[in-house]
Amino acid sequence: MSSSPSSRPTALVTGATAGLGAAYARSLARRGHDLVVVARDVERLESTASALRTEFGVEVEVLAADLSDRAALQRVADRVGSREAPVDVLVNNAGFGLRQRFVDGEPADHERMFDVLCRAVMVLSRAATGAMVPRGRGRILNVGSVAGLVPGGGHYSAAKAYVIVLTETMAGELRGTGVSATVVEPGYVRTEFHARSGMSSGGTSSLSSRIWLDIEDVVDASLEDLFAGRPVSVPTKRWKAVSAVLDVVPRRVVSSVWNRMPSGAKRRHPTAGE
Repeated sequence: MSSSPSSRPTALVTGATAGLGAAYARSLARRGHDLVVVARDVERLESTASALRTEFGVEVEVLAADLSDRAALQRVADRVGSREAPVDVLVNNAGFGLRQRFVDGEPADHERMFDVLCRAVMVLSRAATGAMVPRGRGRILNVGSVAGLVPGGGHYSAAKAYVIVLTETMAGELRGTGVSATVVEPGYVRTEFHARSGMSSGGTSSLSSRIWLDIEDVVDASLEDLFAGRPVSVPTKRWKAVSAVLDVVPRRVVSSVWNRMPSGAKRRHPTAGE
């Protein structure tokens, strides 16, 4: 933690060394925020922090933590809830996907997914509101996914559904406090998340390139919605249309269509691209 006070607001971003998390950190720094960057890899954190300090002239605090570890998560929660060095913007972005079904996958893998995608979001969001509400200001951005609207998209979809509903619940409870909560629900985003999952955004993909989103478009749209206090952000008109359809079509129909798809396509559900 920096010993010299700054007049700039502070944003804490989890999963800040790659994909959407790195893009959120850069965009918030560009907007004049000091940063607390959180991820597991200390070397990547230090490299990320150094680059941000050099390019944007902001203060960057490094906090190495595996959010599936409860003691490490609590350290991050304590930082989020600090009254002496307040966090003005929390971005819950950290996450990962599993290329295995829920019913016959490894239980430990699914428990870790739940801890990072659900429990960490809950714990950090609660720590943030506990500090922000008394101050009368603050913003929380939770990275969900259009996958959270798809029954049959595996444990990842279930986890993102939790993030969506939790954030919408928070948004309602926080109304009138000066604090807001927003969930971003992107579709396919071009990040290393998909490379690690064996997905392609190039011409060889069975998916049309038109459905892939650029990171900057997702980040810019969601931050605009965050600072406008909107509870839900779905970047781009085409994904807004997809989201609207998924929201009104009976879930049994969506599930039936999903279950008829080839197994390879099912693994390629829309993801947040952390």
